Amino acid sequence: MAEQSSFPPSALPGRRRPGALLPLLSLAALAVFAPSGIAAGPEGIAPKEARLPPLVWVSPFVAMLLCIALLPLLPHTHHWWESNWAKLTVAVTLALVTAGFYLFRPFGMLHSDALGHKHVSEPGWPTLGLMLQHALLTDYVPFVVLLFSLYVISGGVQVRTSAAPTPAVNTAVLALGAALASFIGTTAGSMLLIRPLLEINRPRRHVIHTVVFFIFVASNVGGCLTPLGDPPLFLGYLRGVPFAWTFTLWPVWLTCNMALLATYYILDRRAWGREAAVSRADPTQPRLTLHGAINLAWLASVVLAVAVLVGGQRLPGSHWTVPPFLREGVLLGLAALSWLTTPKGVRAANGFNFTAIGEVACLFVGIFVCMQVPMEILKERGGELGLSRPWEFFWATGLVSSFLDNAPTYAVFFETAGVFGVEHGPALHGVQAVDGTIPVALLRAVSLGAVLMGANTYIGNGPNFMVRSIAEQSGVKMPGFFAYLGYSAAVLGPLFVVVTLVFLRG
Repeated sequence: MAEQSSFPPSALPGRRRPGALLPLLSLAALAVFAPSGIAAGPEGIAPKEARLPPLVWVSPFVAMLLCIALLPLLPHTHHWWESNWAKLTVAVTLALVTAGFYLFRPFGMLHSDALGHKHVSEPGWPTLGLMLQHALLTDYVPFVVLLFSLYVISGGVQVRTSAAPTPAVNTAVLALGAALASFIGTTAGSMLLIRPLLEINRPRRHVIHTVVFFIFVASNVGGCLTPLGDPPLFLGYLRGVPFAWTFTLWPVWLTCNMALLATYYILDRRAWGREAAVSRADPTQPRLTLHGAINLAWLASVVLAVAVLVGGQRLPGSHWTVPPFLREGVLLGLAALSWLTTPKGVRAANGFNFTAIGEVACLFVGIFVCMQVPMEILKERGGELGLSRPWEFFWATGLVSSFLDNAPTYAVFFETAGVFGVEHGPALHGVQAVDGTIPVALLRAVSLGAVLMGANTYIGNGPNFMVRSIAEQSGVKMPGFFAYLGYSAAVLGPLFVVVTLVFLRG
């Protein structure tokens, strides 16, 4: 029998617990209508007047992580936490605490304009508006819209196979995920393959390790070959890193994926030996059938839209500037087309519902708002960390990426590496980028740290939490926050040490 989830699916009741909805709408309204604070006065305020938040205001973000980790485990909160309304209530409450700090603090927020000039916003509403626009409109909305569109489209693809869930078959699916991740993105690759993988392994009793390794490989490590693979690398591309530069990371990509696939095969072979008698193939079924193939075209369109429709950037090959949120509108349109064109019965056969994407949307609204305080501190104090060697940038970027979203973390350490390159002159062999001369060794370290160590926790990279939620919807009892961290420490920790010693010496 398949493992049963400790987080059973739950609908979002419309009348029983509306308490978090109005605060959430208030946050959204503030983000849209509050003054942005882009300039304080005609010429802005001198950057030297900027102050950093007291460290104690990192506590809402820490509390958010502890709620995710502990509330599913505590007897008195276990069942309450199963509801997405409970997650939304906690997330919005902590987000409002953070918003209150930005509203009432007596100093502004340091930021840069389109020309790179630094300003400090006026205290009060302008500072709150600036924070919310960055957290919700710049980060959260694109994040959720991308995941939502991929979730809807991939939910219309049904793969049926009579192949037994042997270690060889499972390893082949993981390897396919590693290959696809760099070219259609870790999010798209994960959403496309996780349901077929779970379907293949439905007869298996031991599935947890398969999903965990899928997150390691398809949702993270596989995405380091192109800027399309993972959001951090796409940010580097927008900052001037040549598109083909990431192909130079192929030795690390190959080493890490081969090591993970070999480790997984050994572990799964042991598990298969204990349950093979109940996991044989069904010879009466066709070897492989695919339903809802039209969604593969919509999936390719999503990848294309993400690559070319970047708000504020020129459309490749033209002088036309892409309007803000056009990409998100296109993605929602593609999701609607998928919904309308998918053959009837495919989504029902997949057990499709909106609970998993709802869980992600509820939790990450709190994560994105509450993480603004640690990100604000890190942006201004990152250069004071004394980082100079590649392995230091690798571990600093990676450890922060494990608990903050890896895309903004990459941006912070990219800038830090750029400052280091400028200060030490062009004698350092570097990649010329918009933000300055980035030494190649440091750019490699920052890129690998953000992509590889995004696998360390469920919240390190966007698809991680989504894969976990889909697995639980399918009845797989996934490890909790700390238990998953134990998996990553045991499996990925030694691998990252090897990466440090072999590829990042100096």
